Amino acid sequence: MTQLEQAVMKLLLEGDEPAIATLRQQLDACRVESRELTGAGFYVKFAVPNFAPRISGNKSFNFGDVSADIDGLASGAGFVLFVKDGALDMLEGYSYDEPWPTEIKNFRLSYTTGIARDWQSLRKKWS
Repeated sequence: MTQLEQAVMKLLLEGDEPAIATLRQQLDACRVESRELTGAGFYVKFAVPNFAPRISGNKSFNFGDVSADIDGLASGAGFVLFVKDGALDMLEGYSYDEPWPTEIKNFRLSYTTGIARDWQSLRKKWS
């Protein structure tokens, strides 16, 4: 994964929630299956091995409470993590109606809700 993708995944998967902890275990075991640049962002598809634990109930959902200030993007970027059948599926990164930079050197990540996450809203997605 790129430096940006690694940093985004670290922030997305931060916390003590059981579902988040399971996704972190999957990330440690998975590999990037493919990466597609769309012109306005990217899709990174994950391949999670069968031995990696799954979220209870094999739920499918998505969440994206991380945003970025990136040199070359006036309006910044957002990210969505897709979970399919209890396993990491795909990370999407997107700009807001701007071309995605060809090279990303400087970025700053934050939660869209500020310093603290809105855990109540996130829990609803995988409960």
